[in-house]
Amino acid sequence: MNIGDTLPPLEVPVSRTLIVAGAIASRDYQDVHHDAVLAREKGSPDIFMNILTTNGLVGRYITDHLGPRAVLRKVAIRLGAPNYPGDTMTLTGTVTARDGDTAEIHVVGANGIGRHVTGTVTVTLDPTAADPDGLGTPEGTA
Repeated sequence: MNIGDTLPPLEVPVSRTLIVAGAIASRDYQDVHHDAVLAREKGSPDIFMNILTTNGLVGRYITDHLGPRAVLRKVAIRLGAPNYPGDTMTLTGTVTARDGDTAEIHVVGANGIGRHVTGTVTVTLDPTAADPDGLGTPEGTA
């Protein structure tokens, strides 16, 4: 993994179930994340994904690519265009810094109306961690 390397994109279908389940899992009971009628009353065309679900998806994107040895050290994100049911968010990433086993990756998640999330993830590849899936070191990270 070198500065300038890009991660393969990850397409995440944004379903009503994903939005509601993410809100419940993160104990975010704001009505705009589960009640379409109340969301519309507040000016939104439908329910929308909360930031904690987005944060989890960004983390998943990094760890899915880098494997079981990836340890997230910092996830700093900002939300933009909402993720509504029926859309797809495509996550992309570019390595912007590298210091030994630690890398910084700029992440963007875009949907049909614009950028849903932008941010930076700092990750360390732990060479001593177990590899229970037998995936080994991801290509280009050694």
